[in-house]
Amino acid sequence: MTRIIVTALVGAVLSGVLGYFLLPVLRALKVGQSVREIGPTWHNSKAGTPLMGGLMFIFAAILCLLGNLPGMTDYTVFYVLALSLCFGLVGFLDDFCKVKFKRDLGLTALQKAMLQMAVSAIYLYVLYREGTLTCDIYVPFFNVTFYIHPIVYIFFAMFVMVGCVNAVNLTDGIDGLSSSVTIPVMVFFAAAAFAMGRYDLALLPAALVGGLIAYLFYNFHPAKVFMGDTGSLFLGGVVCAMAFALDMPLILILVGFVYIVETISDIIQVTYFKLTHGKRFFKMAPIHHHFEKCGWKEEKIVFVFAGVSAVMCVVAWFGISGRIG
Repeated sequence: MTRIIVTALVGAVLSGVLGYFLLPVLRALKVGQSVREIGPTWHNSKAGTPLMGGLMFIFAAILCLLGNLPGMTDYTVFYVLALSLCFGLVGFLDDFCKVKFKRDLGLTALQKAMLQMAVSAIYLYVLYREGTLTCDIYVPFFNVTFYIHPIVYIFFAMFVMVGCVNAVNLTDGIDGLSSSVTIPVMVFFAAAAFAMGRYDLALLPAALVGGLIAYLFYNFHPAKVFMGDTGSLFLGGVVCAMAFALDMPLILILVGFVYIVETISDIIQVTYFKLTHGKRFFKMAPIHHHFEKCGWKEEKIVFVFAGVSAVMCVVAWFGISGRIG
């Protein structure tokens, strides 16, 4: 436990220090955010805010794991890190296209989906060959598992992972939201891994708890830097990879509740818009923009959404009590 707490503290320090040096570099390189024309008009003032701030907590997490390497015996955490870095690389390419071509949209949806499916398949195959992935679906609260054929499981898992990663990405729409919602999720995974005796696996989410808290000092409203797709896709990778590394993917329904609601709101909006020939179900989607349109300040949305995320993570903890007890 001491090692995990120290890792979280070191992650915070490293992320904060890296941010101090990274921010001037991003400004000098003019790596600025473009604002979508269909977004809230009051977001126009955020145009030019540096992107790729996610690099600060990504590098902090890497350094934390390398520092713990001599005492490790379970290297599954590096598979989780590798997958997350691959997702982060897809995000980096997306951010690069935005900056290079001065537009809000980077890679096409198909390009991102294909890259994400490829890295997901590789990760799942490695876990399966290592014996970490059992193809048993654990059902929280009921403490039962049921077996799925490996081929079916892999396709199910790929769908879940790609969906989860992009759901996390959707929460990165206002200052401090994605990081605030994800901090309790990382606390949950660190605690769950520790309770299951997977001490080394707990180190990555622990490092990110500290790293994200430090990142919030730069990203809380008004944001000095955005994590960009580089950071949000990396975080999405950690979220889904941890669920599968602990062999309980259904827990994502609970710990990822806010991500799911954001995604569903987007799906409802698009579907309703098409079926009604231009009418809107929400004032704007994803749903955090709807609350903005209703007059909520960004800080209120962040506190409420992060609070919901924390509550759902507590519920999830009771849901897996049979597995960790």
